[in-house]
Amino acid sequence: MKSPNLTLSVLIILSITFISKPSHQVSHSPQTFPVNARLQKAYQALQAWKRAITSDPNNFTANWCGPNVCSYTGVYCAQALDDPHITTVAGVDLNHANIAGSLPEELGLLVDIAVVHINSNNFCGTIPSSFRGLYLLYELDISNNQFSGPFPSSVLCLPSLKYLDIRYNNFEGRIPPALFDLKLDALFLNNNKFQCSLPQNIGNSSVSVIVLANNDFKGGFPSSLAKMKDTLNEVILTNSGLEGCLPSNIGCLDKLTVFDVSNNKLDGSLPESMGGMKSLEQLNVANNGFSGQIPASVCSLHKLESFNSSNNYFCGQPEMCVRLRETDDRKNCIPYRPFQRSAKECAAFHSHNHLANCGA
Repeated sequence: MKSPNLTLSVLIILSITFISKPSHQVSHSPQTFPVNARLQKAYQALQAWKRAITSDPNNFTANWCGPNVCSYTGVYCAQALDDPHITTVAGVDLNHANIAGSLPEELGLLVDIAVVHINSNNFCGTIPSSFRGLYLLYELDISNNQFSGPFPSSVLCLPSLKYLDIRYNNFEGRIPPALFDLKLDALFLNNNKFQCSLPQNIGNSSVSVIVLANNDFKGGFPSSLAKMKDTLNEVILTNSGLEGCLPSNIGCLDKLTVFDVSNNKLDGSLPESMGGMKSLEQLNVANNGFSGQIPASVCSLHKLESFNSSNNYFCGQPEMCVRLRETDDRKNCIPYRPFQRSAKECAAFHSHNHLANCGA
């Protein structure tokens, strides 16, 4: 999910500073602006983009003609930050337009752009290297397209970037460690084809929301995540190929509200230190190889409303876990609870010493 505070802040920025409307809104006399050097470059960029579009079934870009780019559907203009007397293109929003095509290098001419939203289209190819010159770019959302290739390295050169969403594409390979040194507020990489170990410096990130689910990561849960205790609110790592134990220092994440590590290969017991996650509202550890007793410190968290521990090998839990608003403990080895694994299956598991020594 997207950070509501970040999205709200961007909407406020747009509503205050953008001084032209997209032409699909009702407007009997579209506002025009003197064509300056920046708008001329924007015209070159947007015309190159239009030529790179191979399908626009809803005619979203039908009015992308002529030099008055501020009247183009989905294009927003504003006063330049460095000169209030100059009008420039400050944002592009083509979300849900069902457009197919690619992104041309000429988009690097949009040097004043702050927001690029092109989610839920059929764009393919890669992110142009010229994007590295978009120094004012604050939000980049290219999710739910057909982009492919390695992680788009050009985004690592954007000093103003706070929100990065590249989920639901076909990016593959490694995630560069430099990504986690950016001063981002939210990061969505889920549902791609990344195959790598998570970089050791992931804890350097300043994000409040990080979603890495549905990739093919190798190795254990990154213990450095605990370094993000001052900013981190949501962690979603479901179906990411993670192995081993949860580190005891995750209990330091006392601002975390959502923690989802379901559908991995994690094992051992839940750390007692998780009782320190005092802001936690949703906890999902389902479909792993966890075992042992569920700590009372977990289920006694005052804000915890939803706890899914199903399809593991837990052998016991305190009564307070059952009294949570939403709980699912099916397919474990808890003798007094319904819908558990068979005694034979549980005995076979424990006979092979699957309770890992997590060193906690």
